Amino acid sequence: MFANPKFLVCPKDTSRIAATNLTTDFNNSKISYFVGLDATNSEPQMFLSGDDNFSVSGVPVKSGLLKFSTNSTVAWTSGRHEGYYKSDFWMTSRDFCFGEIGLADGSDERVTQDRLRQAFQQTGVATNRLAIP
Repeated sequence: MFANPKFLVCPKDTSRIAATNLTTDFNNSKISYFVGLDATNSEPQMFLSGDDNFSVSGVPVKSGLLKFSTNSTVAWTSGRHEGYYKSDFWMTSRDFCFGEIGLADGSDERVTQDRLRQAFQQTGVATNRLAIP
């Protein structure tokens, strides 16, 4: 088990508190990032994890298991990570919003709105299943 579970909470996410123990103190209220349910080595561009600050067709995502098609209209939002939106990571212009995603190949990247949409299209599958905390 991980010795320090604090990495599961974004430092700018003021609505979450890091778990102190992943065995006894772990639930959705201790996580700031989505998890890709179908990430596999055979599809290295599938989502493994990422910021959960995004919307689909203008509606912020809610907690739960969600399915996204490759042509979903996704966009970054400030969400719970309000501090990012006003910092170096998040810029106020819609075209310059960034978020972090991790891919099944082990890579991670800070991506723009357009790159987020491209990433959904390049996963190699028609539907992406994500667990949103």
